[in-house]
Amino acid sequence: MTRKGVIREEIEKRTNFANLAFPDALVINYEPLIEGLNLPDEKDRHVLAAAIKTNANVIVTNNLKDFPTEYLASFGLVAKSADDFIADIIDLNHEKAIEAFRKLVLNRRNPDLDEFEVLDNLRKNGLTNSANYIHSLI
Repeated sequence: MTRKGVIREEIEKRTNFANLAFPDALVINYEPLIEGLNLPDEKDRHVLAAAIKTNANVIVTNNLKDFPTEYLASFGLVAKSADDFIADIIDLNHEKAIEAFRKLVLNRRNPDLDEFEVLDNLRKNGLTNSANYIHSLI
């Protein structure tokens, strides 16, 4: 067993799946930037370093307090909560967002949930704006 009771093979399987699904998401060679960064929680500096390295525009985190707006702006970055980021994605293409949501619902198992139950779960997990937005579109 490893972190949080997940076995190493499962971690590797999930990592490989993520890397295949999002090949540009793996950031390398960001470590030299870490030392020069100043955040309220030093443990978050690697996130900012990776964002700088990739010329990102947004850091998606629910830990907004540790990513000061003015400091991020000096790197051309903003921090957004997961809920705000997902709501922005929904706003870009309503039809595609609803299509993806309905696929999620259709593929949901254990337990099998309907659209409204999935929306309730999203709300319970802090995605209130996103769930409400989707709800208004269906």
